[in-house]
Amino acid sequence: MPRSAPWWRSAVIYQVYIRSFADGNGDGVGDIAGLRSRLPYLKSLGVDAIWINPWYKSPMADHGYDVADFRDIDPRFGTLSDAERLIEEAHAHGIRVIPDIVPNHTSDQHAWFQAALTAGPGSPERERYVFRPGRGPDGAQPPNDWVSCFGGPAWTRLPDGQWYLHLFAPQQPDLNWQHPEVRSEFESVLRFWFSRGVDGFRIDVAHGLIKHPELPDLPPRRDPDEGQPLRHIDHPHWDRDEVHEIYRAWRRVADEFPGDRSFVAEAWADTPERLAAYVRQDGLHTAFNFDFLMSSWDPKDLRAVIDDSLAMLGAVGAPATWVLSNHDVMRHPSRYGRRTARRWVANESYRPEGPSTWTSASGAPGPPPC
Repeated sequence: MPRSAPWWRSAVIYQVYIRSFADGNGDGVGDIAGLRSRLPYLKSLGVDAIWINPWYKSPMADHGYDVADFRDIDPRFGTLSDAERLIEEAHAHGIRVIPDIVPNHTSDQHAWFQAALTAGPGSPERERYVFRPGRGPDGAQPPNDWVSCFGGPAWTRLPDGQWYLHLFAPQQPDLNWQHPEVRSEFESVLRFWFSRGVDGFRIDVAHGLIKHPELPDLPPRRDPDEGQPLRHIDHPHWDRDEVHEIYRAWRRVADEFPGDRSFVAEAWADTPERLAAYVRQDGLHTAFNFDFLMSSWDPKDLRAVIDDSLAMLGAVGAPATWVLSNHDVMRHPSRYGRRTARRWVANESYRPEGPSTWTSASGAPGPPPC
């Protein structure tokens, strides 16, 4: 008999931002106990799986996306034993569990980064991250002109003179994914949680792990009113081809475990074809469909996005993931219930008030820079 389709091809997945979902111990902060108590409610909604935003030990400089320990639960939310009970009870309700994983960076309180600070310039510990000398005669200028997604330079200088890269907050140093220890560590983290029963992972900033080895400046931006392209060709740190080697290795790890373990990528890409590269047969299973998320509340626009999505993903045998909203964008009741100043265009940067002016080198709208 033919094998039935994997569960993730048709699943309804519900996002849980754990600290605001349900408080189980009365301290005013949502936690694993509260989530466990709401499993019957989630089941009644027809939910097939829950996506849990980071529950790992964290200083919470970025709502838990600055992870200090990928193998432990933050005490605000409970314990590792609580997480294991949640997974078991969710499965008893027929609900699968998909935590976030944050591979682009760690917290600056992570043991690796603390060891790098102590070891100093030129040490093996610093090779796990992206440390560089500064520019200028005294090294007082950042190594390049990259900018943080949260504003300002993507580099912070240490008292010893070296700079470290952080595409997000200064408390989130970027890992060096060219380093074999980084790759083996995350494969170990995947096995740690798969062995405890999680059914997959949502991969944060899946398109950002690989940086150009020479760390070049960004290509010049030009004024879009002059008809010049604003997006970057061959971007030095977003959606580089080498990232797919990492995910092919992750897919092999997932396939070691029974039960159709799966990955969903948060991946911004310039074109549908670039996005499809993440969900090829030997890669990740699904990817957020941001074109659908950003479509206007208009039958023609929605039909065009749906048709294009099905054609693009069907070519690589992947299902479409119909994303209505997440924690990074205005929630869909508000977004669809208000007038949009200008129409959305597929692959265009998300802004609550309407489309931005980011464009690709070809003149077509492009994804947001972060």
